[in-house]
Amino acid sequence: MSVNEGVLTEEQQQELLEKYDPEAGTRKLSGIIGWIVLIGLVSFSIFQLYTSLFGILTAQLQRSIHLGFALALIFLLFPARRKNLKINKVAWYDILLAVIAVAVGAYWPLMIDELVMRAGRLTDLDFYIGLAAIILVLEATRRTVGLPIMIIAVLFMGYAMFGPYMPGFLAHRGLELDRLVQTMFYTTEGILGTPLGVSATFIFLFLLFGSFLVQTGVGQYFNDLAIFIAGKRVGGPAKVAIFSSALQGTISGSSVANVVTSGAFTIPMMKNLGYRKEFAGAVEASASTGGQLMPPVMGAAAFLMVEFIGGGISYWDIAKAAAIPAILYFAGIWIMTHFEAKRVGLRGLRDDEIPSRKEIFEKIYLLVPIIVILILMMSGMSVMRAALWSILITVVVSAFRKDTRIGLKGIVAALADGARTALGVAAATAAAGIIVGVVTKTGLGLKVANGILDFSGGHLILTLFLTMVASLILGMGSPTTANYVITSTIAAPAIILLGVPDLSAHLFVFYFGIIADITPPVALAAFAAAAVSGGEPLRTGIESSKLAIAAFIIPYIFVLSPELLMIDTTWYYLIWVVTTAFCGMILIGAGVVGYWLRGLSWYERLIGIVGGIMLIYPETITDMIGIGSFILLLVLQLGIKKDKTQKPQVAG
Repeated sequence: MSVNEGVLTEEQQQELLEKYDPEAGTRKLSGIIGWIVLIGLVSFSIFQLYTSLFGILTAQLQRSIHLGFALALIFLLFPARRKNLKINKVAWYDILLAVIAVAVGAYWPLMIDELVMRAGRLTDLDFYIGLAAIILVLEATRRTVGLPIMIIAVLFMGYAMFGPYMPGFLAHRGLELDRLVQTMFYTTEGILGTPLGVSATFIFLFLLFGSFLVQTGVGQYFNDLAIFIAGKRVGGPAKVAIFSSALQGTISGSSVANVVTSGAFTIPMMKNLGYRKEFAGAVEASASTGGQLMPPVMGAAAFLMVEFIGGGISYWDIAKAAAIPAILYFAGIWIMTHFEAKRVGLRGLRDDEIPSRKEIFEKIYLLVPIIVILILMMSGMSVMRAALWSILITVVVSAFRKDTRIGLKGIVAALADGARTALGVAAATAAAGIIVGVVTKTGLGLKVANGILDFSGGHLILTLFLTMVASLILGMGSPTTANYVITSTIAAPAIILLGVPDLSAHLFVFYFGIIADITPPVALAAFAAAAVSGGEPLRTGIESSKLAIAAFIIPYIFVLSPELLMIDTTWYYLIWVVTTAFCGMILIGAGVVGYWLRGLSWYERLIGIVGGIMLIYPETITDMIGIGSFILLLVLQLGIKKDKTQKPQVAG
């Protein structure tokens, strides 16, 4: 049986993306309207590049123009109902909405002097333009990223207006409609707030960088490189999926998109070699979701984190802090797939199924732009400038071979695709701005934080558990950027009030918001993987959660002991922490799968899980307990294995 048997075609991949990822559901336009949209997308990217090169405009101007571009293009590309996707024709009302969106985006640039002079006093025209902006943002969000975040934004606005009628500690004075409109569109505390500001600067350029990389064929190269490195190992296809998804996560901003594009190749390969459908889907779902946790991009949330935490923290501080937890996350999945492969007795790939060394090294230059962007940001260069240089280097590097070269047509395609990818992010961050604006005006974040602390009695572990549950619920069905904005605004303050460092608290809620993608009952990434594998969706979600167990443990550890985030620690202690944590993942993986050198009994599995948690937690006492558990379990495994292999003695 061919290892590539069952690989999904591009058409099948697109169908799955449209089903599970709202951002992928765009019309396929042609004719005059198709050219208008193409010109609009390219112009959007050129505007972003121009302001990045020659200076960003004032906040209101940069963000309102960014918003106007995004809203107009969304209404032309995304139909009101998903069942109309196959109708490649723009409805009259969508053209009308696009025209209104242009007017909304142009209002600040055209009226800036008068708006500044009025200082918050709205005319009737101001009010109706602001109200139109709110309605358009909500509808654009529904079309691009789905109902959940739109509903949350509407509920928050309802909370802002009906504050006096809220129960208990949630009550507040309330905002009149005109005051709400003024806050949402005529200040930088609402739609035009920090989330959209980050979308209009850092995030857009990184998405554009990813689009240029895709034009070089780097996605297929990631798959080939992963097969070359991991394919021959025990259960090779699963390890290929993990390695490939980690690489794809450096340029992808979506768990579902990562699952479908990478999983279309890796999931059939795993099934062909004997993995169960649910397990094959779970490996890809958990690995693809982990791509959002892996620096440098982290689903674009790292850039938001810089703005939300403040206090002089840099992008590099966040990327550095997130590195070890992300590595441990992928190590955990790798270890468990290894043990599962040994338990089932699965082989690696054959020599004829592995790309040749020559093929791999001939295209290794495709990794240069990713390495360069890391070096530039480590050197202290601004994120925007580093992204610009990396885009240029990508174009130059692509010219090394004809099959990777980005010509004029490729540049236009990259500009259009980058802008198209940014549409959902712009809508989601604009809607998230509504939520942040309400929280700022009503003090809801502090109210919820105090409510959680009252319920938990101020106990840190219980507070962390309640915050985890809140983050999982708030993260269901939300894209990475909006997910982080919501959880950091509503859930993180409760942990911070207990003295936890801001960075630890923000990464804590970020982790659980992301893991909602594979946590039932919603688990969009797991359900998309099940659609590829043919497995049962809920069981795939449960298997994904088991494989991603590190993501449920590690956040607690780095809150309780920030050394795991490289905060206030030394290099020699950091090496010790990483080594013990890795050994801990071996124990946990063995305990969860039920296999190490041989099958584990129930008490051996318990020793493995408890000992593993002790090793991950970086304290002297817990390390000693963990090391003792590691040695004990290894002795038990070796002892019984030896007994089973000894030949029975014949009585003389």
